[in-house]
Amino acid sequence: MTRLVAYIVRFAVILFGYAVATLAASAFLNILFLASLGYAPAQAHPAAAASLYFSIPFVALFVAYFGFMPAAAVILIAEILGRRDWLFYALAGALAGALVAGVFLGLVDNVRESAFAVTETSAILAVIGGGMVGGIFYWLSAGRWAGSWWEVEKAPTSPGQSGS
Repeated sequence: MTRLVAYIVRFAVILFGYAVATLAASAFLNILFLASLGYAPAQAHPAAAASLYFSIPFVALFVAYFGFMPAAAVILIAEILGRRDWLFYALAGALAGALVAGVFLGLVDNVRESAFAVTETSAILAVIGGGMVGGIFYWLSAGRWAGSWWEVEKAPTSPGQSGS
């Protein structure tokens, strides 16, 4: 029974980490978009800050939708292997972002009459960077304990041994 509770708790932590990662990637993409338009923090109008309160969670829904399958594969691999280093999650997030950019943006590009076709290198790199930021924030919120449900406590071999 306690093992089942540990699995459920770990699953909840993974979902929380994924939500944090998608919000962080969305914030990164929003900031890049504002910077590409030439907005600086000193020039920011109060309405720009208020619009971020809506746009960051809204874009996070799209980030979560398009990045789910690559992120689920990365999370599964990390949990099985017990990977707990930030560099693994940063590189895996970049790979997930590259898959999203390659698959989604590539499929949209194949539809020649689409208004959503993105062929600029800077947009593709922004998606890859968003994946990297999401991976780092996933590590901060959930990845540092990856594979904790997998570990089995070792019992001493005999009552008199201390293990040193």
